[in-house]
Amino acid sequence: MMLLPNPKRLMAGYLLGALMTSITLGLVIVFSLEGSDAARTTENALSPAATLALGAIALVAAFVVGTGRHQRVAERRRARKKGKGQPRWQRALGRGSARSTFVVGALLTLPGASYLAGLSRIDKLNYSTAETVVLVVAFNLVMLALLEVPLLCFAIAPGWTVGAIDRAKAWIGRHARRFLVTMLTVLGTALVIKALIELLS
Repeated sequence: MMLLPNPKRLMAGYLLGALMTSITLGLVIVFSLEGSDAARTTENALSPAATLALGAIALVAAFVVGTGRHQRVAERRRARKKGKGQPRWQRALGRGSARSTFVVGALLTLPGASYLAGLSRIDKLNYSTAETVVLVVAFNLVMLALLEVPLLCFAIAPGWTVGAIDRAKAWIGRHARRFLVTMLTVLGTALVIKALIELLS
């Protein structure tokens, strides 16, 4: 969206749609699924074994990217997709309508394991209804910061933001592979260490 015309309008529409879905679902989960199997399932999904598995996946992905083996897979995938149209949600973004990005944001923002875990922690605080609502809203605002920060930048300093995006694209083009390998290695190592500490404690 940042590379399309009128990025501020597009991002605002997407953010509003995402906030509507995530806050609504968050409030429903906190107030309706208290102590249910959903909360216990979330806790089990975030067990040390799952953390260890995620760490191992990240380290394997770092190895694959570092050795260049992912390029062959990407080439085969591009060959399969050649001639096929873009997904509907990508076409909606490309049309440049705030209404369409609102719909896409609302449809693509579905709760994951980390979101459910955060809601479970909010529920265990046993705050009043009003305080719980404020916490859920604040939690969603933090969760969607990757949308909110560039949107604020476009609103406050649009010229600087466009230049910053161009510089970031150029930097990523030169260093994307090394950056991705480093990020995956650090993340995978941290997850493995965290899981081992939890298993041994």
